[in-house]
Amino acid sequence: MLKHIDSTQTDRPALQIGDVVFIRIPVGLFLKVAQASNSWSNHVGIVVGHDGTDWLVAESCVPRARTGRFADFIARSDRGSFVVRRLHRALSDGEQARLRAAADRRMGTLYHTGFALRSKRQFCSKFVHEVLVEACGEEVGEVETFATLLARNPQVSLRFWRVWYFGRIPWQRETITPDSLLRSSRLLTIANQGQ
Repeated sequence: MLKHIDSTQTDRPALQIGDVVFIRIPVGLFLKVAQASNSWSNHVGIVVGHDGTDWLVAESCVPRARTGRFADFIARSDRGSFVVRRLHRALSDGEQARLRAAADRRMGTLYHTGFALRSKRQFCSKFVHEVLVEACGEEVGEVETFATLLARNPQVSLRFWRVWYFGRIPWQRETITPDSLLRSSRLLTIANQGQ
């Protein structure tokens, strides 16, 4: 098992399985997510392995959860910027194996554009949150209602969200945002490129 492979490119961090990678996708819905949470980041994935050439990042994205190369993941970000954060402790070999298995079980799951935490579908921050809980018992990120989330950022126009939810914002729906993972005190920042 490859645990600590440094990239041959000097601008890449030395990643590990379990690292959480944050980016900013500069389009539509993703920009509204960043705006609603008053955050730079609007998308997140988790490192699950290495293919011999590059690290692999698992993510929930439109239309389905998938795994791809780190280079391709960060290439989707605005100006290629990214942040990598890591748990305060190293993952055991067993936890790394469970993390890969937890991510694999979610592969192909449809994306939930309504961001409902209690749905069978996935969205990026729910995906990473659940994988970390299942693999190593680490609760990263904050579960909150839409009411709490939007009350924290009262200057955000609700017009988009009213249209998105066909006139009825689900105020009591529980969700979790990329920003809540980015701000988590359980993670340490190991790379911040261009953010």
